[in-house]
Amino acid sequence: MSGVDLCRKLTLQDKVVSPDGAGGYGETWVDLGVVWADVGARTGRDAGADGAHLARTAFRIVVRGAPVGHSTRPRAGQRFVETGRIFHIEAVAERDPRGRYLTCFAEEEVAA
Repeated sequence: MSGVDLCRKLTLQDKVVSPDGAGGYGETWVDLGVVWADVGARTGRDAGADGAHLARTAFRIVVRGAPVGHSTRPRAGQRFVETGRIFHIEAVAERDPRGRYLTCFAEEEVAA
């Protein structure tokens, strides 16, 4: 498919929730694997409140396709990590009718 340049190395992570032993729980992120992606910005906004400034930018991240339910197929609630940057995945859809590529709609939040 033209226009796809899988040149960015991202780590796909999933959240694991476990009891903390004091009646609560803790969250950790585990690596599921490395994917090569085409990352492009969509929109951005200032999401700050009460004197805190947060920049939220939406991204369209294209990766190779994987069957539904496969461990390498990204899904909402997971995230991509790239050297200090975190992209929270909000939705995933096939980019082409044959499912060769997936488009992940993600958001990055950065304290400004």
